[in-house]
Amino acid sequence: MNMIWLAILVLSSVALVAVLVRQRLSLAWVRGFAINFVLAAVVLYVLNFSGLIPNIYIPLNPVTIGTVVVLGVPGIALIAGVQYLIV
Repeated sequence: MNMIWLAILVLSSVALVAVLVRQRLSLAWVRGFAINFVLAAVVLYVLNFSGLIPNIYIPLNPVTIGTVVVLGVPGIALIAGVQYLIV
């Protein structure tokens, strides 16, 4: 059963890459997303080690960085609020 899921993952990944390579608009979108992803990681890194948000450490993982990429500054506030209320 695991081999079936692995085959589906590989085939869908190859199909996604094929679609992205064929369309130039998609490549521009992927490049913009990658730039936003890196900038979000840098912003979270700077916030963690500058001490601007005292007593809150936001981990650098794909979920938190993705939230900041999609939501922007409100995403940072959302993660900080969840971190403050839950932890």
